[in-house]
Amino acid sequence: MSEQKNRFILGIETSCDETAASIVKNGEEIVANVVASQIDSHKRFGGVVPEIASRHHVEQVTIVLEEVMAQANMSFKDLDAIAVTEGPGLVGALLIGVNAAKALSFAHQIPLVGVHHIAGHIYANQLVGKLLFPCLALVVSGGHTELVLMREHGSFEVIGETLDDAAGEAYDKVARTMGLPYPGGPHIDRLAHEGEPTIKLPRAWLEEGSYHFSFSGLKSAVINTLHNASQKGETIAPADLSASFQESVIEVLVGKTLKAAEAYGVKQVVLAGGVAANKGLREALTSAFAKFPEVNVTIPPLSLCTDNAAMIAAAGTIAFEKGIRGDMAMNGQPGLPLVSYE
Repeated sequence: MSEQKNRFILGIETSCDETAASIVKNGEEIVANVVASQIDSHKRFGGVVPEIASRHHVEQVTIVLEEVMAQANMSFKDLDAIAVTEGPGLVGALLIGVNAAKALSFAHQIPLVGVHHIAGHIYANQLVGKLLFPCLALVVSGGHTELVLMREHGSFEVIGETLDDAAGEAYDKVARTMGLPYPGGPHIDRLAHEGEPTIKLPRAWLEEGSYHFSFSGLKSAVINTLHNASQKGETIAPADLSASFQESVIEVLVGKTLKAAEAYGVKQVVLAGGVAANKGLREALTSAFAKFPEVNVTIPPLSLCTDNAAMIAAAGTIAFEKGIRGDMAMNGQPGLPLVSYE
């Protein structure tokens, strides 16, 4: 019996403020990975400016693609497919990656695969180790907070999602109110480990049995606490406020993940998204599931938590194997829903 041929997928990611390209072997092994970040450009504005992000993608995408092919020492004829983030994201940013992928697909006659950004974040864990099913993904990023149940590869059932602000969005807004630099999440995480959670803040558990999230009330409570203290001429220790805010967020995230994991009898819990880089969340999730050794907990390395193209290539490999194909009509879809590969 002949050995199965290795499959090489080129991934392209431009959904927000990282221009990234990667080549992944068999959906599990990174051959080459290049990320051009724009954080310094957006820092002075306190957040991502879509027009600036798009312009940077235009400038960087060809350079990044040339670099990843050189790093891998491969040519386009060695590729089995090109996977690109189709959505969700900033429409102008998405269009740069989608059109670059379409141009390469057309020029080199390579199959094209559109990938959902959140599916990519989930499949970043496939680059750490094989996924075990049923699997529960806790997705936490600037734009998304979701619990996604997977019964097999390419099967996505969103069982819980945020009803308002995503956790990462709340982190950035609270950080801005506290006068912390952009991106605010890492600064709050750092301060939280230096302070004590001495300030009482709300936890939004919602109705009994719900796996949905809500962080707008918590965000407002923090802002009101700061404003009230300011009016009274009082000062609140940033470290204690950070610790109190982070404890509230993490307690709800981990608590709902525990309940869902038990209810659905999952074999594995994976953490995904930019906020997966949060030290407090990583520690709390690992600690909570230490009492349940039958559930494998997988957390990607920091380099695979933030936006990258290796995760898009990994998810694209599964989509490709399931027969998903894009065409020259592919467009950037900022509101693309997460649906199973069928």
